[in-house]
Amino acid sequence: MAGLAESGSNPDVDLLYDINGLAKDAPPWFDRIMEFVGEFGLLIAVMGLILWCWWGVRRRGGEDAASSVAALVWAPLAAGVAVLVNVPIRGFVERPRPFNDHEGLEVLIQGKTDYSFVSDHATLTMALAVGLFLANRKLGLVGLVLALFAGFCRVYMGVHYPTDVIGGLALGTAVALLLSPLAMALLTPVMRAIERSPRAGWLIAARGRNHAERNSAVPGTRNGAPGAEERDLAA
Repeated sequence: MAGLAESGSNPDVDLLYDINGLAKDAPPWFDRIMEFVGEFGLLIAVMGLILWCWWGVRRRGGEDAASSVAALVWAPLAAGVAVLVNVPIRGFVERPRPFNDHEGLEVLIQGKTDYSFVSDHATLTMALAVGLFLANRKLGLVGLVLALFAGFCRVYMGVHYPTDVIGGLALGTAVALLLSPLAMALLTPVMRAIERSPRAGWLIAARGRNHAERNSAVPGTRNGAPGAEERDLAA
């Protein structure tokens, strides 16, 4: 992979200059925004989507609440596993950052001294987005778009080659998808146990909603018993 960085005539380097060249033409304030978005903003946004999805699952409740929360818990765990997998990959490939081998790049963030392949940011955001997609298709699609944009930002900032980003997107996707059956098999029983807990059950489903669902489903209870409506009206 390091050999790709030595030539400016290959598509990887050409695309790097094309995308990073946008930063040279942009006003400084826009570059500052892209720097924040690419370094922190998009990761925060995807995590926000995961929290939003959890809040919706919790309010809705239902029989599938535990499995849905398990999928949401898997999202950050998958991101962590993917980054750990990337550690030996980076050490094996040892690809320098593009600004170390190419002149004329507009580098928006300084202090990057580690290796370039694979992009940790692309890996993290894609693993989070795929984990979210497993729990909620609509929000997951938004997360996937944000992950792709995160990869674009890393090239725009001059800290990664396009292939670094592609590798990160592929790694995050592979870890989140391939390990999800095992993760769900382990996490779902844990989430169901938490759901039954008197103290921690609210993390899975709102207590009031779960209580109402149980009453409506069990014959002889106030809401579910025959004639309950008449008694309520008579009161």
